[in-house]
Amino acid sequence: MTTTLVPPLVTESEQTRELRLQVRAFLRAEVDAGSFTPWVDTWLTRWDAAFTRKLAERGWVGMTVPVEYGGHGRTFLDRFAVTEELLAVGAPVAAQWVADRQIAPSLLRFGTEHQKRTFLPRIVAGEMCWGIGMSEPESGSDLASVQTRARQVDGGWVLQGRKTWTSGAHEADAFFALARTAPVDPGNRHAGLSQFAVDLHADGVTIEPIVAMNGSRHFNEVLLDDVFVPDDMVLGEIGQGWHQVTSELAFERSGPERFLSTYPLLDAALTAHRETRPGTSSGLGRHIARLTALHQLSISVAGCLQAGDQADTAAALVKVLGTTEEGDIADTVERMLADGELDGVADLGALTALTDAAVLQRPGFTLRGGTNEILRGVIARGLGLR
Repeated sequence: MTTTLVPPLVTESEQTRELRLQVRAFLRAEVDAGSFTPWVDTWLTRWDAAFTRKLAERGWVGMTVPVEYGGHGRTFLDRFAVTEELLAVGAPVAAQWVADRQIAPSLLRFGTEHQKRTFLPRIVAGEMCWGIGMSEPESGSDLASVQTRARQVDGGWVLQGRKTWTSGAHEADAFFALARTAPVDPGNRHAGLSQFAVDLHADGVTIEPIVAMNGSRHFNEVLLDDVFVPDDMVLGEIGQGWHQVTSELAFERSGPERFLSTYPLLDAALTAHRETRPGTSSGLGRHIARLTALHQLSISVAGCLQAGDQADTAAALVKVLGTTEEGDIADTVERMLADGELDGVADLGALTALTDAAVLQRPGFTLRGGTNEILRGVIARGLGLR
Protein backbone atom coordinates (compact mmCIF):
# COMPACT_ATOMS: atom_id res chain seq x y z
CA MET A 1 0.00 0.00 0.00
CA THR A 2 1.34 3.42 -0.92
CA THR A 3 0.56 6.84 0.53
CA THR A 4 -0.66 9.37 -2.01
CA LEU A 5 -0.43 13.10 -1.29
CA VAL A 6 -1.56 14.22 -4.73
CA PRO A 7 -3.93 11.64 -6.24
CA PRO A 8 -3.61 10.98 -9.96
CA LEU A 9 -6.34 12.31 -12.22
CA VAL A 10 -9.27 9.97 -12.79
CA THR A 11 -11.51 9.72 -15.84
CA GLU A 12 -14.85 7.96 -15.64
CA SER A 13 -15.28 4.87 -17.77
CA GLU A 14 -18.13 4.54 -20.24
CA GLN A 15 -19.74 2.03 -17.88
CA THR A 16 -19.65 4.49 -14.99
CA ARG A 17 -20.93 7.30 -17.20
CA GLU A 18 -23.87 5.15 -18.27
CA LEU A 19 -24.60 4.36 -14.63
CA ARG A 20 -24.57 8.08 -13.83
CA LEU A 21 -27.13 8.76 -16.56
CA GLN A 22 -29.37 5.96 -15.29
CA VAL A 23 -29.36 7.46 -11.80
CA ARG A 24 -30.02 10.93 -13.20
CA ALA A 25 -33.03 9.69 -15.16
CA PHE A 26 -34.40 7.86 -12.11
CA LEU A 27 -34.08 10.96 -9.94
CA ARG A 28 -35.73 13.18 -12.54
CA ALA A 29 -38.69 10.80 -12.61
CA GLU A 30 -38.86 10.74 -8.80
CA VAL A 31 -38.90 14.54 -8.57
CA ASP A 32 -41.55 14.78 -11.29
CA ALA A 33 -43.66 12.23 -9.40
CA GLY A 34 -43.35 14.22 -6.17
CA SER A 35 -41.44 11.47 -4.39
CA PHE A 36 -39.32 14.11 -2.69
CA THR A 37 -38.62 17.83 -2.75
CA PRO A 38 -34.98 18.71 -3.55
CA TRP A 39 -33.30 20.24 -0.53
CA VAL A 40 -29.90 21.12 0.92
CA ASP A 41 -27.71 19.01 3.20
CA THR A 42 -29.94 15.99 2.62
CA TRP A 43 -27.33 13.39 3.54
CA LEU A 44 -27.67 14.64 7.11
CA THR A 45 -31.18 16.09 7.43
CA ARG A 46 -33.50 14.16 5.10
CA TRP A 47 -34.23 10.65 6.39
CA ASP A 48 -36.46 8.54 4.15
CA ALA A 49 -36.18 4.77 4.69
CA ALA A 50 -38.63 4.05 1.86
CA PHE A 51 -36.51 6.01 -0.62
CA THR A 52 -33.41 4.19 0.58
CA ARG A 53 -35.11 0.87 -0.14
CA LYS A 54 -35.90 2.09 -3.66
CA LEU A 55 -32.22 2.78 -4.19
CA ALA A 56 -31.29 -0.58 -2.69
CA GLU A 57 -33.65 -2.39 -5.07
CA ARG A 58 -31.69 -0.84 -7.94
CA GLY A 59 -28.35 -1.90 -6.50
CA TRP A 60 -27.31 1.62 -5.49
CA VAL A 61 -26.70 0.96 -1.78
CA GLY A 62 -23.67 -1.04 -0.64
CA MET A 63 -22.32 -0.94 -4.15
CA THR A 64 -18.72 -1.73 -3.18
CA VAL A 65 -19.66 -4.56 -0.79
CA PRO A 66 -18.51 -7.92 -2.22
CA VAL A 67 -21.17 -10.17 -3.72
CA GLU A 68 -20.49 -12.86 -1.10
CA TYR A 69 -21.89 -10.50 1.55
CA GLY A 70 -24.95 -9.51 -0.43
CA GLY A 71 -23.32 -6.57 -2.18
CA HIS A 72 -22.70 -5.72 -5.80
CA GLY A 73 -18.91 -5.75 -6.03
CA ARG A 74 -18.77 -2.49 -7.94
CA THR A 75 -15.99 0.09 -7.89
CA PHE A 76 -15.58 3.14 -5.68
CA LEU A 77 -15.85 5.21 -8.85
CA ASP A 78 -19.25 3.71 -9.62
CA ARG A 79 -20.36 4.52 -6.08
CA PHE A 80 -18.96 8.05 -6.44
CA ALA A 81 -21.07 8.66 -9.56
CA VAL A 82 -24.25 7.49 -7.82
CA THR A 83 -23.70 9.50 -4.64
CA GLU A 84 -22.80 12.62 -6.59
CA GLU A 85 -26.03 12.45 -8.57
CA LEU A 86 -28.08 11.89 -5.41
CA LEU A 87 -26.55 14.89 -3.69
CA ALA A 88 -26.68 17.17 -6.71
CA VAL A 89 -30.46 16.82 -6.90
CA GLY A 90 -30.92 17.01 -3.11
CA ALA A 91 -32.39 13.53 -2.60
CA PRO A 92 -33.30 12.25 0.91
CA VAL A 93 -30.40 9.86 1.54
CA ALA A 94 -29.63 10.22 5.25
CA ALA A 95 -31.06 6.79 6.11
CA GLN A 96 -28.32 4.89 4.28
CA TRP A 97 -25.52 7.42 4.38
CA VAL A 98 -23.45 6.43 7.43
CA ALA A 99 -23.98 2.71 6.92
CA ASP A 100 -22.93 2.86 3.28
CA ARG A 101 -20.10 5.36 3.64
CA GLN A 102 -18.36 4.21 6.83
CA ILE A 103 -19.88 1.19 8.52
CA ALA A 104 -19.68 -1.18 5.56
CA PRO A 105 -16.02 -0.39 4.72
CA SER A 106 -15.07 -0.72 8.41
CA LEU A 107 -16.82 -4.07 8.70
CA LEU A 108 -15.05 -5.29 5.58
CA ARG A 109 -11.67 -4.25 6.93
CA PHE A 110 -11.96 -5.03 10.64
CA GLY A 111 -15.14 -7.05 11.18
CA THR A 112 -15.32 -10.75 11.94
CA GLU A 113 -16.91 -13.13 9.48
CA HIS A 114 -19.93 -13.30 11.78
CA GLN A 115 -20.27 -9.51 11.82
CA LYS A 116 -19.94 -9.23 8.06
CA ARG A 117 -22.57 -11.86 7.38
CA THR A 118 -24.89 -10.44 10.04
CA PHE A 119 -24.79 -6.77 9.06
CA LEU A 120 -23.63 -6.30 5.47
CA PRO A 121 -26.58 -7.94 3.66
CA ARG A 122 -29.01 -5.84 5.71
CA ILE A 123 -27.10 -2.64 4.91
CA VAL A 124 -27.07 -3.47 1.20
CA ALA A 125 -30.82 -4.14 1.27
CA GLY A 126 -31.48 -0.78 2.91
CA GLU A 127 -32.91 -2.56 5.94
CA MET A 128 -30.40 -1.51 8.60
CA CYS A 129 -29.42 2.05 9.41
CA TRP A 130 -26.40 3.07 11.46
CA GLY A 131 -24.94 6.02 13.30
CA ILE A 132 -21.47 6.94 14.55
CA GLY A 133 -20.74 7.23 18.28
CA MET A 134 -17.51 9.20 18.42
CA SER A 135 -18.02 12.78 19.61
CA GLU A 136 -18.79 13.54 23.26
CA PRO A 137 -19.74 16.69 25.17
CA GLU A 138 -16.07 17.39 25.96
CA SER A 139 -14.54 15.51 23.02
CA GLY A 140 -15.20 16.76 19.53
CA SER A 141 -12.26 16.74 17.16
CA ASP A 142 -9.96 15.54 19.98
CA LEU A 143 -11.23 11.96 20.12
CA ALA A 144 -8.29 10.87 22.27
CA SER A 145 -10.07 12.55 25.18
CA VAL A 146 -13.25 10.44 25.06
CA GLN A 147 -14.66 9.64 28.48
CA THR A 148 -16.97 6.74 27.61
CA ARG A 149 -15.65 3.64 29.36
CA ALA A 150 -15.98 -0.06 28.60
CA ARG A 151 -15.25 -2.61 31.33
CA GLN A 152 -14.95 -6.28 30.65
CA VAL A 153 -17.47 -8.70 32.17
CA ASP A 154 -18.34 -12.34 31.56
CA GLY A 155 -19.21 -12.71 27.88
CA GLY A 156 -18.67 -9.13 26.88
CA TRP A 157 -18.30 -5.50 27.89
CA VAL A 158 -20.37 -2.91 29.73
CA LEU A 159 -20.35 0.64 28.34
CA GLN A 160 -20.92 3.79 30.38
CA GLY A 161 -20.84 7.29 28.91
CA ARG A 162 -22.41 9.88 26.61
CA LYS A 163 -22.14 10.44 22.90
CA THR A 164 -23.36 13.64 21.28
CA TRP A 165 -24.09 15.07 17.83
CA THR A 166 -25.05 11.55 16.75
CA SER A 167 -26.88 12.05 13.48
CA GLY A 168 -29.98 9.93 13.03
CA ALA A 169 -29.58 7.98 16.28
CA HIS A 170 -33.33 8.22 16.94
CA GLU A 171 -33.95 6.44 13.63
CA ALA A 172 -30.91 4.15 13.44
CA ASP A 173 -30.65 0.54 14.54
CA ALA A 174 -27.06 0.59 15.80
CA PHE A 175 -23.85 2.60 15.95
CA PHE A 176 -20.14 2.11 16.37
CA ALA A 177 -19.13 3.48 19.77
CA LEU A 178 -15.58 4.52 20.55
CA ALA A 179 -14.78 3.82 24.20
CA ARG A 180 -11.78 3.66 26.48
CA THR A 181 -10.89 0.12 27.51
CA ALA A 182 -7.63 0.96 29.31
CA PRO A 183 -6.47 3.89 31.48
CA VAL A 184 -5.07 6.93 29.69
CA ASP A 185 -1.36 6.64 28.93
CA PRO A 186 0.09 10.20 29.14
CA GLY A 187 2.75 9.19 26.65
CA ASN A 188 0.25 7.88 24.13
CA ARG A 189 -3.27 9.26 24.59
CA HIS A 190 -4.52 7.36 21.54
CA ALA A 191 -3.79 3.98 23.10
CA GLY A 192 -6.43 2.02 24.99
CA LEU A 193 -9.39 2.90 22.76
CA SER A 194 -11.72 0.29 21.25
CA GLN A 195 -14.81 0.16 19.05
CA PHE A 196 -18.08 -1.63 19.74
CA ALA A 197 -21.17 -2.30 17.65
CA VAL A 198 -23.98 -1.12 19.94
CA ASP A 199 -27.65 -1.96 19.49
CA LEU A 200 -29.43 1.39 19.93
CA HIS A 201 -32.53 -0.43 21.19
CA ALA A 202 -30.63 -2.24 23.95
CA ASP A 203 -31.34 -1.84 27.66
CA GLY A 204 -29.52 1.18 29.08
CA VAL A 205 -29.53 3.19 25.85
CA THR A 206 -31.35 6.54 26.05
CA ILE A 207 -31.55 8.85 23.04
CA GLU A 208 -32.31 12.53 23.61
CA PRO A 209 -32.94 15.01 20.79
CA ILE A 210 -30.74 18.00 20.01
CA VAL A 211 -33.18 20.34 18.28
CA ALA A 212 -31.81 22.77 15.69
CA MET A 213 -32.65 26.49 15.55
CA ASN A 214 -35.28 25.83 12.89
CA GLY A 215 -36.97 23.17 15.01
CA SER A 216 -35.65 20.22 13.02
CA ARG A 217 -34.11 17.17 14.64
CA HIS A 218 -31.32 15.09 13.24
CA PHE A 219 -28.66 15.38 15.96
CA ASN A 220 -29.00 13.46 19.21
CA GLU A 221 -27.27 12.76 22.48
CA VAL A 222 -26.94 9.06 23.28
CA LEU A 223 -26.59 8.04 26.92
CA LEU A 224 -25.04 4.65 27.60
CA ASP A 225 -25.90 3.47 31.11
CA ASP A 226 -24.25 0.09 31.74
CA VAL A 227 -25.07 -1.12 28.23
CA PHE A 228 -23.97 -4.70 27.68
CA VAL A 229 -22.17 -5.48 24.41
CA PRO A 230 -21.29 -9.14 23.77
CA ASP A 231 -17.76 -10.12 22.84
CA ASP A 232 -18.79 -10.90 19.28
CA MET A 233 -19.78 -7.25 18.81
CA VAL A 234 -16.28 -5.88 19.41
CA LEU A 235 -15.08 -4.36 16.15
CA GLY A 236 -11.51 -5.33 15.35
CA GLU A 237 -9.09 -5.62 18.25
CA ILE A 238 -9.35 -4.27 21.75
CA GLY A 239 -7.02 -1.30 22.10
CA GLN A 240 -6.85 -0.65 18.35
CA GLY A 241 -9.80 1.74 18.18
CA TRP A 242 -7.75 4.78 17.25
CA HIS A 243 -6.09 3.04 14.32
CA GLN A 244 -9.47 1.78 13.15
CA VAL A 245 -11.18 5.17 13.46
CA THR A 246 -8.46 7.01 11.57
CA SER A 247 -8.60 4.42 8.80
CA GLU A 248 -12.25 5.40 8.24
CA LEU A 249 -11.56 9.10 7.80
CA ALA A 250 -10.69 9.04 4.10
CA PHE A 251 -14.15 7.59 3.48
CA GLU A 252 -15.80 10.19 5.72
CA ARG A 253 -13.96 13.30 4.57
CA SER A 254 -13.44 12.96 0.85
CA GLY A 255 -16.84 12.24 -0.66
CA PRO A 256 -19.18 14.50 -2.65
CA GLU A 257 -21.12 15.30 0.53
CA ARG A 258 -18.22 17.54 1.51
CA PHE A 259 -18.82 19.96 -1.34
CA LEU A 260 -22.32 19.34 -2.71
CA SER A 261 -24.49 19.96 0.37
CA THR A 262 -25.62 23.30 -1.06
CA TYR A 263 -25.45 22.42 -4.75
CA PRO A 264 -29.27 22.33 -5.08
CA LEU A 265 -29.28 25.95 -3.88
CA LEU A 266 -26.65 26.94 -6.43
CA ASP A 267 -28.63 25.23 -9.18
CA ALA A 268 -31.82 27.02 -8.10
CA ALA A 269 -30.01 30.38 -7.99
CA LEU A 270 -28.56 29.88 -11.46
CA THR A 271 -32.03 29.06 -12.80
CA ALA A 272 -33.47 32.12 -11.08
CA HIS A 273 -30.76 34.38 -12.48
CA ARG A 274 -31.30 33.13 -16.02
CA GLU A 275 -35.02 33.80 -15.55
CA THR A 276 -34.69 37.30 -14.10
CA ARG A 277 -31.48 38.67 -15.61
CA PRO A 278 -30.56 36.66 -18.71
CA GLY A 279 -27.28 37.53 -20.35
CA THR A 280 -25.84 39.35 -17.31
CA SER A 281 -23.07 38.34 -14.92
CA SER A 282 -24.26 36.72 -11.69
CA GLY A 283 -21.02 36.11 -9.82
CA LEU A 284 -22.01 32.45 -9.50
CA GLY A 285 -19.47 31.30 -12.06
CA ARG A 286 -16.67 31.16 -9.49
CA HIS A 287 -18.68 28.62 -7.52
CA ILE A 288 -19.08 26.43 -10.58
CA ALA A 289 -15.32 26.60 -11.14
CA ARG A 290 -14.56 25.67 -7.54
CA LEU A 291 -17.00 22.75 -7.56
CA THR A 292 -15.48 21.49 -10.79
CA ALA A 293 -12.04 21.40 -9.17
CA LEU A 294 -13.42 19.78 -6.01
CA HIS A 295 -15.19 17.15 -8.09
CA GLN A 296 -11.89 16.22 -9.71
CA LEU A 297 -10.01 16.10 -6.41
CA SER A 298 -12.72 14.06 -4.72
CA ILE A 299 -13.09 11.54 -7.51
CA SER A 300 -9.31 11.15 -7.54
CA VAL A 301 -9.44 10.20 -3.86
CA ALA A 302 -12.10 7.63 -4.80
CA GLY A 303 -9.61 6.31 -7.32
CA CYS A 304 -7.01 5.96 -4.57
CA LEU A 305 -9.46 4.06 -2.37
CA GLN A 306 -10.20 1.77 -5.29
CA ALA A 307 -6.47 1.10 -5.72
CA GLY A 308 -6.01 0.46 -1.99
CA ASP A 309 -3.79 3.52 -1.56
CA GLN A 310 -3.83 5.97 1.34
CA ALA A 311 -5.17 9.43 0.56
CA ASP A 312 -5.68 10.92 4.02
CA THR A 313 -4.08 14.27 3.19
CA ALA A 314 -6.03 14.72 -0.02
CA ALA A 315 -9.22 13.66 1.77
CA ALA A 316 -8.63 16.31 4.44
CA LEU A 317 -8.07 18.87 1.68
CA VAL A 318 -11.40 17.97 0.07
CA LYS A 319 -13.11 18.46 3.40
CA VAL A 320 -11.48 21.83 4.18
CA LEU A 321 -11.99 23.35 0.73
CA GLY A 322 -15.34 21.69 0.06
CA THR A 323 -17.12 22.60 3.28
CA THR A 324 -15.87 26.18 3.01
CA GLU A 325 -17.27 26.37 -0.51
CA GLU A 326 -20.64 24.97 0.62
CA GLY A 327 -20.96 27.84 3.06
CA ASP A 328 -19.76 30.38 0.50
CA ILE A 329 -22.57 29.35 -1.85
CA ALA A 330 -25.12 29.96 0.90
CA ASP A 331 -23.63 33.38 1.61
CA THR A 332 -23.59 34.39 -2.06
CA VAL A 333 -27.21 33.50 -2.70
CA GLU A 334 -28.31 35.13 0.57
CA ARG A 335 -26.58 38.35 -0.54
CA MET A 336 -28.16 38.18 -4.00
CA LEU A 337 -31.60 37.88 -2.44
CA ALA A 338 -30.94 40.71 0.00
CA ASP A 339 -29.76 42.95 -2.86
CA GLY A 340 -32.86 42.21 -4.91
CA GLU A 341 -30.85 40.57 -7.70
CA LEU A 342 -33.33 37.71 -7.97
CA ASP A 343 -36.56 39.67 -7.52
CA GLY A 344 -39.12 38.62 -10.07
CA VAL A 345 -38.31 34.92 -10.05
CA ALA A 346 -41.47 32.83 -10.37
CA ASP A 347 -41.14 31.11 -6.98
CA LEU A 348 -39.19 33.49 -4.79
CA GLY A 349 -40.59 31.89 -1.63
CA ALA A 350 -39.16 28.48 -2.47
CA LEU A 351 -35.74 29.94 -3.28
CA THR A 352 -35.74 31.95 -0.05
CA ALA A 353 -36.68 28.88 1.99
CA LEU A 354 -33.86 26.88 0.41
CA THR A 355 -31.42 29.71 1.12
CA ASP A 356 -32.54 30.03 4.75
CA ALA A 357 -32.07 26.29 5.24
CA ALA A 358 -28.55 26.45 3.80
CA VAL A 359 -27.58 29.41 5.99
CA LEU A 360 -28.84 27.62 9.11
CA GLN A 361 -26.88 24.50 8.24
CA ARG A 362 -23.70 26.39 7.36
CA PRO A 363 -22.06 26.35 10.84
CA GLY A 364 -22.04 22.56 10.81
CA PHE A 365 -20.35 22.21 7.43
CA THR A 366 -16.86 22.98 8.74
CA LEU A 367 -17.34 21.25 12.12
CA ARG A 368 -18.61 17.74 11.41
CA GLY A 369 -16.09 15.11 10.40
CA GLY A 370 -13.29 17.07 12.11
CA THR A 371 -13.09 20.83 12.31
CA ASN A 372 -11.30 22.60 9.49
CA GLU A 373 -8.82 24.00 12.01
CA ILE A 374 -7.80 20.47 13.01
CA LEU A 375 -7.70 19.31 9.40
CA ARG A 376 -5.35 22.09 8.37
CA GLY A 377 -2.91 20.53 10.82
CA VAL A 378 -3.49 17.13 9.22
CA ILE A 379 -2.75 18.62 5.80
CA ALA A 380 0.37 20.39 7.08
CA ARG A 381 1.72 17.17 8.57
CA GLY A 382 0.89 15.22 5.42
CA LEU A 383 2.86 17.72 3.35
CA GLY A 384 5.77 17.62 5.80
CA LEU A 385 5.26 21.21 6.93
CA ARG A 386 5.06 20.45 10.66
